[in-house]
Amino acid sequence: MRSRYSAFVLADGDYLMATHHSSTRPTKEKKAIVKWAKSVQWIRLEVLETTKGTENDTEGTVTFNAYFFENGNVDVIHEKSAFVKENEQWFYLGLSR
Repeated sequence: MRSRYSAFVLADGDYLMATHHSSTRPTKEKKAIVKWAKSVQWIRLEVLETTKGTENDTEGTVTFNAYFFENGNVDVIHEKSAFVKENEQWFYLGLSR
């Protein structure tokens, strides 16, 4: 999660796509994601809760707040993200239910 947040801060679309699971990867939206990530000023990531996601797990969730400054206002993305581990690498699946 922290590395994906850093990729948003750096507007590193290649990393965001590479760490997004192939079954949910928004390849067609890559340019728009990068453009938006560059247009805001990232403030901080606050991890609120994690479930599973340890070295021996193959899935996990992260609940977080990502604060950013946009159009003169501080805003926040609050999300519970699902991750899956394949071949010893973690991939973002999307919103957790």
